[in-house]
Amino acid sequence: MVFCRGCGKQLHETAHACPHCGAPNQAVGSKSRITAAVLAFFLGWFGAHKFYLGKAGQGILYLLFFWTGIPAIIAFVEFIIYLCNSDADFARKYG
Repeated sequence: MVFCRGCGKQLHETAHACPHCGAPNQAVGSKSRITAAVLAFFLGWFGAHKFYLGKAGQGILYLLFFWTGIPAIIAFVEFIIYLCNSDADFARKYG
């Protein structure tokens, strides 16, 4: 049994969503919002956060253009977006 991130009630670990509040259950192997934010902040100009999130095509674009500084600016904006999103929104978009 695990606890729901939304309401704190117990639910089975194989449940996709909480039956009480509907919040998605973070499955094993899903991506962490905080890890993506840290990668975007420190290694964002290389696209490390894009590779972590499974978006290799965008990561390669970051690698090709890192010398311009533009990916660093975009990565900083994405860092802020990742921190402002809730875990449920992040899991829905990148899970």
